[in-house]
Amino acid sequence: MNNDWLGLGGKIAVVTGAAGGIGRAIATSFVEAGCAVALLDRELDALKSLERQLLDAGGRVTAILCDTGSEGSIADAALTSSDRLGAADILVNNAGILRPGSLATLPLEEWNTLLNVNLTGYLLCAQAFRHQMIGRGGAMVHIASIAATNPQPRSGAYSASKAAAAMLSRQLALEWGPDGIRSNVVSPGFIRTPMSEAFYQQPDVKERRERMLPSRRIGAPQDIADAVVFLASPRSSYVNGGEILVDGGLDQVMMELTPRPGF
Repeated sequence: MNNDWLGLGGKIAVVTGAAGGIGRAIATSFVEAGCAVALLDRELDALKSLERQLLDAGGRVTAILCDTGSEGSIADAALTSSDRLGAADILVNNAGILRPGSLATLPLEEWNTLLNVNLTGYLLCAQAFRHQMIGRGGAMVHIASIAATNPQPRSGAYSASKAAAAMLSRQLALEWGPDGIRSNVVSPGFIRTPMSEAFYQQPDVKERRERMLPSRRIGAPQDIADAVVFLASPRSSYVNGGEILVDGGLDQVMMELTPRPGF
C-alpha cells in the first residue's frame, strides 16, 4: 500500500475493539499510514500489549479502556482521546460481540445485550466523536457483516444488529454529510480471527469453507483493514453512505449452490 497516496499522515484515528483480530489490524494499518491512533477496548491486557507493540514500532498511540456498551465509558474515552492526541479525524466502530442462540428461545436480556454493543454503542461513539469533527470534517467507518444482508441462523440478534448498523451508517451519512462528516460501512465475510478460530479447529471446516468461495481462501483481518483505511482516507472523499463487502465473493454463490440439472 502506498501510504503517501492515502494522505493520512498526521490524522487522528480512533478504533474501538482495537485489541481484537480485526481491530488490531486496523489500528496497525493506521499507524503504518502515519496516523496517531487511540486504541479503545475493554480487554486491558490485550490493549496494553497492542499499545506496547505499536509504540515499539514508532507509532503515536494511546490505549484507553472503554466499554462501548456504556454511555459513560464512551464519553470518558472521547475526552481522554482528545486530551492525549487531539481532536479525532477518523472513527472506526469495530467493537462487537456474538451471542449464539435460537430466536425461539433467546432471552430478552441476551437480545438487548448484543444490540447495546453492536448497534447502540455505534451510535453513542458516533455522537461522542462527532463533536470533535464538527467544523473540521471527518470520516466514520462502521464494521457490519455479510450477515447484515444474509440472515445468520442461531446467532441471536447478530444479523439484526449488523443490518441495523449498516442502516445507521447510511442515516449518519445523510444527516451529517452537510457537516463534512462521511459515514461508510465495511462488511466482512469469512475472516479468520480469534472470535472465529474455534470453527477452524474443527476437521475440514477451513477446506469446506474455501471451496464455497470464488476466491478460494479465507479472509484475514488485513483484508478488512485495507478497506477501512481506504474509506477513512481522502482518496474516498466522495464516498458517503456506501458499503464495501469484503467476502471473497461469498455473497455471489447462491445460484452456484442451487441444483440445476443440465448445467
